[in-house]
Amino acid sequence: MEKEKYKMLAKTLFGLEEVLANELKAIGAESIVMHNRAVSFVGNLEIMYKANYLSRTALRILKPIMQFEASNAKAIYKSIKRFPWKNIFSLQETFAIDIIISSEFFNQTQFIALKAKDAIVDSFRDEFGERPNVDLDNPNIRINIHIFSNKVTVSLDSSGESLHKRGYRTALTSAPLNEALAAGMILLSEWDKNSDFIDGMCGSGTLPIEAALIALNIPPGYLRERYGFMNWKDFDSELWQSVKSGVISKTELNFNIIASDKSPDAIAASARNIKGAKLLKNIKLEQKYFDEQKSNSGSGVVVINPPYGERLNEENLNQFYTEIGNTLKTNFVGFDAWILSASNSSMKKIGLKTSKRLTLFNGALECKYYKYELYQGSKKKHFDED
Repeated sequence: MEKEKYKMLAKTLFGLEEVLANELKAIGAESIVMHNRAVSFVGNLEIMYKANYLSRTALRILKPIMQFEASNAKAIYKSIKRFPWKNIFSLQETFAIDIIISSEFFNQTQFIALKAKDAIVDSFRDEFGERPNVDLDNPNIRINIHIFSNKVTVSLDSSGESLHKRGYRTALTSAPLNEALAAGMILLSEWDKNSDFIDGMCGSGTLPIEAALIALNIPPGYLRERYGFMNWKDFDSELWQSVKSGVISKTELNFNIIASDKSPDAIAASARNIKGAKLLKNIKLEQKYFDEQKSNSGSGVVVINPPYGERLNEENLNQFYTEIGNTLKTNFVGFDAWILSASNSSMKKIGLKTSKRLTLFNGALECKYYKYELYQGSKKKHFDED
């Protein structure tokens, strides 16, 4: 069973597809194809375990178990009811259904989800005279249904809870970054993992925590105790332990990972989360305004997610962004700076020419991820007219 290969789908956030594809390639996945917010690949049970445990940008790892065409709810019900669900889980186990629809044939997501649930329940009832229960919060088996036009794909969700929930974040500030997005931002920054990493507006500490996990080669799933595949009939606990024990992590860094923020509440939240991630000795936490933050190392990466008008009510937003630009020019010569923002007008006040601009989504909000190369000559004013 461990050797059998099959197709899987890794879900991610918009803009992180290539990063995820590279992660999957690194763990040995084959036939990798990028899609919108997803990457399909082929692998065996070990690859599935590794994708869940090691991928920093995946949200869920799905294993398709049936595909068919349908243009009405009755056809969906019939096809799903015919599937041998008793081979997947037992009467004593609970299940839940997640459904995504992009189709001209279906516009009532909850109704289709209900029909799919009825089909599974009726499959058991017809054979055993009893039905399994639904548990929306903590099911034994999570089933994913994706409908595109008239094509229906039914998959088992091997992750269970979304993989971005690492287990370290217990304290929140306003609009915290999704952990998978934070990891993706760091990997997109091409940080060499051997020079300073600075987040001068750290909020609840997600970016510096993810940076430390990356630099120390600590798997993003190291704190998680449960995954969906642990409830599957083919769960191989020995193989799972082998996957976990095969990772060699570092214990110390020879450079600085700095998390700072002007807000004492943010620093308190960061401290709690850094402690939860078991990284207190690896991240330097400072309460400072951004313009007070400096580095004497002469190289590294600054990654910040500053307030933007759509997210927070910030007074004099343009002046705030001007000050960010001035601080970058003055305090971080030799660094690369990356800024995530949904405010294009405010970003023009940075006063530096962008060398790269990517599109990412912070929740439902479309953002741009800007790169600035802070050479010595960048103290001259190079305004980006885009």
